[in-house]
Amino acid sequence: MSTVPPPLPPKDTAITYILWFFLGLFGIHHFYMGKIGRGILWLLTGGLFFIGWIVDLFTIPSQVRTVNARRSVGLR
Repeated sequence: MSTVPPPLPPKDTAITYILWFFLGLFGIHHFYMGKIGRGILWLLTGGLFFIGWIVDLFTIPSQVRTVNARRSVGLR
């Protein structure tokens, strides 16, 4: 019988915004949420040339909800 791994702890929206504000152009908030590919893209392009950084201002709450929903069922 296989055991189901425990759900991963949720990510916090406030922490994500703090990381976005201070280190967002380097993609640190994406690394925090587990979005490694997007974090590398932000790191190499300066937050998609600053435009992606601004878009994240409005989309972080939904991004964190999506990440937390995935983590609650055991997905990374």
